[in-house]
Amino acid sequence: MGEMRKSGAVPVELRREPEGWRLYRGGAPYYVKGAVYWEDPTGAIPLRGILERGGNSVRAGGPHLERILDEAARLGMTVTVGLPMKMEYVHRFDYSDERAVREQFEAVKAVVLRYQEHPALLMWGVGNELPLFYTNKRVWDAVEQVAEMIHEVDGKHPAMTVIGDSPPFEEAAEEIRARCPAIDLLGINAYKDLPEVPERLRRGGWDRAYCVTEWGPSGNWQVPKTRWGAPIEETSTEKAEVYRQRYRQTMERDRELCIGSYVFFWQWKMEATHTWFGMFLETGERTETVNLMQSLWTGREPANRAPRIEAMTIGGRTAREDVTLKPGERQEAVVVATDPDGDPLTYRWEILPEVKPGLYAGMGEERAAPLPGLIRSAPGAKIAFTAPQEPGAYRLFVFILDGQGNAATANTPFLVEE
Repeated sequence: MGEMRKSGAVPVELRREPEGWRLYRGGAPYYVKGAVYWEDPTGAIPLRGILERGGNSVRAGGPHLERILDEAARLGMTVTVGLPMKMEYVHRFDYSDERAVREQFEAVKAVVLRYQEHPALLMWGVGNELPLFYTNKRVWDAVEQVAEMIHEVDGKHPAMTVIGDSPPFEEAAEEIRARCPAIDLLGINAYKDLPEVPERLRRGGWDRAYCVTEWGPSGNWQVPKTRWGAPIEETSTEKAEVYRQRYRQTMERDRELCIGSYVFFWQWKMEATHTWFGMFLETGERTETVNLMQSLWTGREPANRAPRIEAMTIGGRTAREDVTLKPGERQEAVVVATDPDGDPLTYRWEILPEVKPGLYAGMGEERAAPLPGLIRSAPGAKIAFTAPQEPGAYRLFVFILDGQGNAATANTPFLVEE
């Protein structure tokens, strides 16, 4: 960590003021304008891009944490550091196993001791969505033990634990309020139901500060599905609109308890599809959600905006119309798109087999390679293609580029059956 470690921590505290909870860093008010970010080894999506768009913080963890902390310090940004704690459901972790809990505690403590003096550190995130499908409430004893340790050895940064917005949301908030007094604030991961969070928290008896630690498009578990169970993904244009609505209905309205948020995901990601949650393409092009965040964070529109998609169809049918094709059937796909700045648009299309979901969202999905030889015409707003010969579920993707670093995406699931 070099010189960054020597420069020392900037104290962070929560204060309850007449108008609500406020976060202070170095004695000055600090509202979190953040993004979830994991280091990009290609360099196509640098951390400084968040700062350039008006953001001030990232939520991060993992093997590249130290480099992210150091880069954030150089940029004058902050980091909420995720402290990894295993989930009962996903990792089959037994919180009644005292030895396993102690080993996990020591591993977490080592991270706290290593980074507690880092100048970019904003706060600690103790675990992520630990109550998801859980049965053993002793997990909260482990969370409280870590939070107490943070206050004992650090004392300069708040301790937060993160829950999701799915059941048992209210129950989890009540458990944390009752069993984890050392937890300073709550982290909430919420997507389609984000606007309901403020009321649901209060219904669960939560009257302290919270941070929205993940938010973004409608999750693949929250959208309409085809008759064969394929989730229908929002286009990049639809995502930008729901991001705008959810930010304004939640973060901008609840200034009593909410101290800011981390948008998901300032990167490329394979989860449900390779376009669902990432705000960028693999090659670094920005989707409309990136530009939207600049507008929300700064009040200023970017100099050049992303293409917008009005519709995508296969044989005149939309994703909601259960597109089915015969093996080898010749068909036509059309996307209607415009560019707000009049930039000339280029198109890229690909057909992939439908992804096989993992145990839990983001864990285990395998991305297949695009199927060759099916698209029979030059790429444009309209293409001719041949359906795969093998029956099964597939998805047709389109990527629209403006040549200015912006992109739009859409896809339509279809079923090949005899």
